[in-house]
Amino acid sequence: MPHEKAAGDTGHGGAGNAAADSGPPGRGHRYVTAPDGQRLAVRTAGPADRPVLLLVHGYPDNSSVWDALIGELAGEYRIAAYDVRGAGRSTAPDDRSGYRMDVLAADLVAVADAVAPDRPVHLVGHDWGSIQGWHAVTEPRYADRFASFTSVSGPSLDHAGHWFRSAPDGARRVLRQAGRSGYIGFFHTPLVPELLWLTGLGGLALAGTERLGGGPVRPARRTTRDYVNGLALYRANTGSRLSRPAERRTAVPVQVLAPTRDPFMVEQLQSNAGRWVDDLRFHRFHGGHWSLRSRPGAVAGRLRAFVGEVESGTPRRPAARRGGGAFSGQLAVVTGAGSGIGRALCLELAGRGARVVSVDIDGPAAEDTARRCSLLTPGAAARRVDVADARAVDGLASWVRAEFGVPDLVVNNAGIGAAGPLTATPPEDVDRLIDVNLRGVVHGCRAFAPMMAGAGGGGRILNTASVAAYLPSRVYGAYAATKAAVLSLSLSLRGELAPSGVAVTAVCPGLVDTGIIGSARLSALPRAERTRERLDRLSRLGGCPPERAARRIADAVADAPGVLPVNAEARLGLYLARFCPGAVRALARVGLPF
Repeated sequence: MPHEKAAGDTGHGGAGNAAADSGPPGRGHRYVTAPDGQRLAVRTAGPADRPVLLLVHGYPDNSSVWDALIGELAGEYRIAAYDVRGAGRSTAPDDRSGYRMDVLAADLVAVADAVAPDRPVHLVGHDWGSIQGWHAVTEPRYADRFASFTSVSGPSLDHAGHWFRSAPDGARRVLRQAGRSGYIGFFHTPLVPELLWLTGLGGLALAGTERLGGGPVRPARRTTRDYVNGLALYRANTGSRLSRPAERRTAVPVQVLAPTRDPFMVEQLQSNAGRWVDDLRFHRFHGGHWSLRSRPGAVAGRLRAFVGEVESGTPRRPAARRGGGAFSGQLAVVTGAGSGIGRALCLELAGRGARVVSVDIDGPAAEDTARRCSLLTPGAAARRVDVADARAVDGLASWVRAEFGVPDLVVNNAGIGAAGPLTATPPEDVDRLIDVNLRGVVHGCRAFAPMMAGAGGGGRILNTASVAAYLPSRVYGAYAATKAAVLSLSLSLRGELAPSGVAVTAVCPGLVDTGIIGSARLSALPRAERTRERLDRLSRLGGCPPERAARRIADAVADAPGVLPVNAEARLGLYLARFCPGAVRALARVGLPF
């Protein structure tokens, strides 16, 4: 029989005393009876007439893991947090079968029915709480109990099983995840994990992982009972779910927060949920596995935005295209989007489930790109902006934030070309090159980086440089100078923003058939029009299509390299610049072969 009171009794074969009341001072708890008779300790906070957040903790925590987040949100929402069976003040079953996923999901729904019998709840799960949440929202008979689901550091076991079997993100990432999940096999060994927790060695190891995310982590109020009882979660579920995964889909809006410094999982395991969710919002999040304790304000900000969208009934971001991955439900702002790499990248991102804001000095071209993107993922928008105008770029950033929210990806791609000896290039041409190619990037970074950092980090800024940034030549000195400046700026800004978790990449294309040569300024070259024709022909014959360049760029966003050489000559050029600088200096003296 379940215990009526958990305090002072383990309910699980003497695994240690139950925790004292884990709620904040002055806040009590009540019990909800689960379908099989177990007693679940629930505590509530916040105004009763506000939207209800139901918080489900993971392993080896109890509901106290949510204290900091509750402090951030209690005045805005009705919040309910409960101790999962076997943890905190809740009772524990005597048999491992009492921890199976279907039973855990039934517990979750029983608590939802008790705290919000007349309305759906906004479910928030962390770690094993997310795993339980995924099972509940993908169960058709429970789906109407949930207005939304926010998952922090926890995938569906069934989704994970399919991901491991199909390796959609490549064997390297699957192997990396297998390495990070090695502790699961250890947890299945008899007695040894229990001894580790009972001797305190396990707690010391866990404290080390909590510090990996950076920043102060509030002390966890865990007991030996939480550590030992929760091992049954792994032993009752992981083997069967990962080896025989079911097809589990949901129409419930889902937000996934994937910490960038989580030692237990790679982000692709979580973004893969786009295959199973009609409306997925995937956001990288700067922090470690326990970000809800180390960075509660930033987590609260993401929750406010998501719950606000769902409650309004007019979401800012449309449902992501099923099958999307890391870009599902994300917001991307791309300048220079009216043609070339910019347009191709917009279409590539939209094809992967991102909502795109297309920006260009040519308004009709930007609108045409947005129209095409909307055919892939609805809701793309366009804006005419001259990136050389700092006020215009600031206005763009304010408009994007007000209309769509904080972007996950900003691509400062707008640029112009020029060739000819520097000493013969008109000053106005040099000024325009600097204004667009360099100042345009500076303006974009200054306008968007602070808001991206303030939203929790994890976002990406891509600045388009060029192979010319590290392969100088006598025939494009001014152009190369602006691109070298963009490369240096990007690497410096990458270091500046690293503490906030916003990653900066300098994108360095080689020869790409973008049409930039047709609009490039060649006034300082003899026989300029003949040279233009030959350069244009060379780019068409030898350059890679912009669509291929866009795929390469989109594929690299997750890894966020400091420098991204896009095609073969860009990679070769980077190699020469690093290891054969003498050859690069010699090449700089060579003119055009015509």
